[in-house]
Amino acid sequence: MVQRLTYRRRLSYNTASNKTRLSRTPGNRIVYLYTKKVGKAPKSACGVCPGRLRGVSDSFVSLSPLIRK
Repeated sequence: MVQRLTYRRRLSYNTASNKTRLSRTPGNRIVYLYTKKVGKAPKSACGVCPGRLRGVSDSFVSLSPLIRK
């Protein structure tokens, strides 16, 4: 029979801050793991160039001091 899954936190709606992925534990159980939000690479400052800057990793501004240069 298929194993039923329940959220591990109180929030029970499929919102942007409540995204999960499935993971198998060493005890052969399937549980939810909560994923972090994906940031975006910075845009060009000139306003004419389309798209994002190449070579800069996607992250949040708050994490920018921590990422590898």
